[in-house]
Amino acid sequence: MYRYLLFLVLFSSVADSIHAQKINQNRQLLARRINEPIQIDARDTDPAWQKLPIATDFSRVLPMDSGRANARTEVRICFDDKNLYILAICRKPGNYPNRVESLRRDFNFQRNDNFIVFLDPFDDRTNGQTFGVNAAGAQWDGMLADGGKADLNWDNKWTSEVKDFGTHYIFEAAIPFTTLRYKSGVKEWGINLSRNDISLPEKSAWAPVPRQFPTSTLAFSGTLVFEEAPPAPGANISVIPYLASGMNKNHERQTPTRVDAAFGGDVKIGITSSLNLDLTYNPDFSQVEVDRQVTNLDRFELFFPERRQFFLENGDLFANFGFSGLRPFFSRRIGLEAPIVAGARLSGKLNKDWRIGAMNMQTQQNPERGLPAQNFSVLALQRRVFARSNIGLLAINKESSPDFINPLPGRPINRYNRNIGLEYNLASANNKWTGKINTFKSFTPGVRRNDWAHAGSLQYASKRLTLGWQHEYVGERYNPEVGFVPRRGYIKINPSAGVLFFPDKGAILSHGVRVVSLSYFNQKGGSLDNEHYMVYTITGRKNGTISTFLSTDYVKLTQPFDPTNSGKDTLARGTTHDWRAFGMEINSPQQKLLTFSLSTRLGGYYQGGTRTNISGEVSYRLQPYAIFSMGMSYNDIRMRAPWNQTQLWLASSRVDLTLTNKLYFTTFVQYNNQLKNVNINSRLQWRYKPASDFFLVYTDNYLPAPFSVKNRAVVLKFTYWWNS
Repeated sequence: MYRYLLFLVLFSSVADSIHAQKINQNRQLLARRINEPIQIDARDTDPAWQKLPIATDFSRVLPMDSGRANARTEVRICFDDKNLYILAICRKPGNYPNRVESLRRDFNFQRNDNFIVFLDPFDDRTNGQTFGVNAAGAQWDGMLADGGKADLNWDNKWTSEVKDFGTHYIFEAAIPFTTLRYKSGVKEWGINLSRNDISLPEKSAWAPVPRQFPTSTLAFSGTLVFEEAPPAPGANISVIPYLASGMNKNHERQTPTRVDAAFGGDVKIGITSSLNLDLTYNPDFSQVEVDRQVTNLDRFELFFPERRQFFLENGDLFANFGFSGLRPFFSRRIGLEAPIVAGARLSGKLNKDWRIGAMNMQTQQNPERGLPAQNFSVLALQRRVFARSNIGLLAINKESSPDFINPLPGRPINRYNRNIGLEYNLASANNKWTGKINTFKSFTPGVRRNDWAHAGSLQYASKRLTLGWQHEYVGERYNPEVGFVPRRGYIKINPSAGVLFFPDKGAILSHGVRVVSLSYFNQKGGSLDNEHYMVYTITGRKNGTISTFLSTDYVKLTQPFDPTNSGKDTLARGTTHDWRAFGMEINSPQQKLLTFSLSTRLGGYYQGGTRTNISGEVSYRLQPYAIFSMGMSYNDIRMRAPWNQTQLWLASSRVDLTLTNKLYFTTFVQYNNQLKNVNINSRLQWRYKPASDFFLVYTDNYLPAPFSVKNRAVVLKFTYWWNS
């Protein structure tokens, strides 16, 4: 392991030195200080706009990263003591309507005509913020981490307007400096400007970006040069109280209707312009959208992403350690089984090279689940090295109340659980080489050996060729109770390779093959699982795709397992199973009002059985006010007795109404016969002021056969964002 670590560090120092200078260093835009007022009305008539330099000459990114964009975009930026102002004129080369899904905030980039700004205030080409709109005026904002991955669950306070003039639309915005995270006194920020026009189809960027990377990739940002350093934001305190009331009734237990009222809230304190302290008391997350259900045929726990606002800003500092199946920290472990009393979180930049994240959360006891009051403390430090790489340190401590008497003796609770970890993240200056290597150790009472984990990865991505390697070692007693590690006691090896071809003309934009090998071994080297598959993908010039795959699987069960996950009999531990499968996936072009996706899978299954899967989704948009979608997944599993035939259905229907860009109504219905549940979730959201909301949420769960109510709840909630 240490030889591998030394090799990766030495390799990364060489890779990071290649093009170590900022790639688009010469792409610069001047932001002038203004004294005249600007009215945010999506017009370029304010005198201040007439005096500013214009960023234009956008380069194509998709379908091919060659030549200038066909859709002309003109951008001006300026600032005063309070705000950063942005004006973008998005011209169209033809007479065609804008294409958008809806007026909902944080829209799907690929399905909307849009204009988006990516800011890198520290110019470290790793972290930043993003702001933008679709052509109908729906806002987009989020945090950028890992070189440009956008987390759109983050919301903050800013204003914008969009107007369509037929031949073009204009976007105008004012972003308060209190919303931005930057270091006072610095006059140069990283920036890129991105435009998507799905009718052409064309994606473009002001600072050129290779087509294999998203336009949010900060390695390719240009430079925003301020005429003078932006002002320090001064006192930056936000108080976000809430009031909530709700009714719920459990019909299965025949308990009386319960009426609850709650209050609490968050406080955001800007310690510096780039370091933020978040405090929360009695947080309530009732407005968070329900998770999408899936048919679970896996032997291990499924992952669902964090959606709660408090955990999101700079969330990558805590959550990005490890890999998808080896996460030493997973914030959803806090507060989903026991209410959070209060918490504090300090996160942000100390300077260009150092980031810090520190969190402390306290939960109540929950005797019904056998949980004592618990305290969760997390510390993360990150130090930039070379051009864009970093070294991170993670420490986690979970303490349980010592005087708690557990009424559920079958669920033992450890007095404490601790984890420490060290991780090196590689990101070359040109972003072609990325990877990481890490090691983690847990501390649990009574456990002394085999309680550590190690993993590493290395990826290369050019326009035509992708290569990847990942490996993991997880000890049998590695125990991250505040993490997500669904399986233990294994060694994983996962190489992959892919190649793309680009025809000069015709309906096909690209086609290519990708081969992936995934193998698990026990700690003595014995084979546990392996999956090998090959995918061939064709992408059309209108962005529709067709993929086919072939796969081979082998499984040696380490625990008894019901292959239908529906309460039937289990296959014995130690039994081995292998099969072959093939399938296809089709995705329609996104510029149409009616879009669809369809996938199939046919082949073998456990115990010599067969599994047939058909899944699909159809959406129709009545732009920009509504999206109607229906999804379905059907699995037909046939095995010998006692399983025989098992049919699993998962169906969903969604109505998403966006009456304005501040008033949304969503109803989501899900039927899952594997869970024997029908779920209805309706949510009305009115953003009556920037970042201040009214929510009305209705949730219903039914038993499908015989059809009867299981539980029902209604929640009313107000939030208000007050700035000092």
